[in-house]
Amino acid sequence: MFSSRLSTKSLAHLCRSLGTMLDSGIDVQRAFQLAAGKTSDPRSRSALARISLGISQGEDITEAMQEQGHTFPDLVIDMVSVAEQSGALPEILEGLADHYDNLLKLRKSFIAAIAWPVIELLMAIFIIAAAIWIIGMISGSGDSAGADSDLNFDMLGFGLSGGSGALLWLACTLGPLIGMVVGYKIISSTLSGKRFVDPILMRIPVVGNCMRAFAIARFSWAFYLTQQTGMPMKQSLIASLRATANGAFIARTRIIVDRIQSGDHLTEALAAAEIFPEDFLHMVDIGETSGTVPETLHRLSPKFEEQARRTLKALSVAGGVMVFCVVALLIGYIVISAVANYAGMIEDLSKPM
Repeated sequence: MFSSRLSTKSLAHLCRSLGTMLDSGIDVQRAFQLAAGKTSDPRSRSALARISLGISQGEDITEAMQEQGHTFPDLVIDMVSVAEQSGALPEILEGLADHYDNLLKLRKSFIAAIAWPVIELLMAIFIIAAAIWIIGMISGSGDSAGADSDLNFDMLGFGLSGGSGALLWLACTLGPLIGMVVGYKIISSTLSGKRFVDPILMRIPVVGNCMRAFAIARFSWAFYLTQQTGMPMKQSLIASLRATANGAFIARTRIIVDRIQSGDHLTEALAAAEIFPEDFLHMVDIGETSGTVPETLHRLSPKFEEQARRTLKALSVAGGVMVFCVVALLIGYIVISAVANYAGMIEDLSKPM
């Protein structure tokens, strides 16, 4: 939101396209030029054209990418920098394409998991708004009628009736929800914002477990890929923690790097961050003993992704149950309010004139 950075979909397509062209032997400058002509994203087209021009003028790919501001994520720039030094640019770009394709799949899984609870909640809100409006019109307490009608029925007990009452109900229910979503988008659009909000979300049961599993899966994949290219340990850890896209993990970067530079083993450095689970640390320790930490984490990455999907499914079920309970409580409250309202009306009518 409000960001000039390329979307995940554009990054996946771009990395795949560039990797394929470079692997087939096309010149780097020409590959970026062709990629600019193939993309339908204006931001991507403009950035790729400028990179192609920079390369033709003697710039490195990394330098040309950095000149595009925040168009490309730090992970892409870090990986391209190492790839230029190691000569493995096609392989790195293919790996990045797989990474972003996987992020797209995870996003679709998340949207599919939360879609029904969200739809249920929105349906309940709009149905109640429609009921407030309809009952207000029937009872003669709409916007053009007086509020002292004998048939007036305040279904929620908050004085909401007619069209104005329905609009006020929508503002009071949808307003905070929209505000929270927009606020989260704005806050999490910056690294400092993510470092503030993600640790808070990590403390929420189920939600925190899901976020941790996704972050560890991304860390494991990025660490494997960066180590395969020969990236130094410090730079590899920084890039891998950035790849988690989780402010709680990124905030622990200095602790982990400092422990590595002071001579600690990787397991000890990760344990000092106090954010990785015990089972993960045990697996890293086994990998260090056998000298196969990158390969071990590469094998574990899909397992943590699957764990995150299961947690996400549990979260969607819990959300559905919570929404159902909220709707049931509202309906129950409305029924009780209706019974009390009409009982009072009958009592008033039964009194002698």
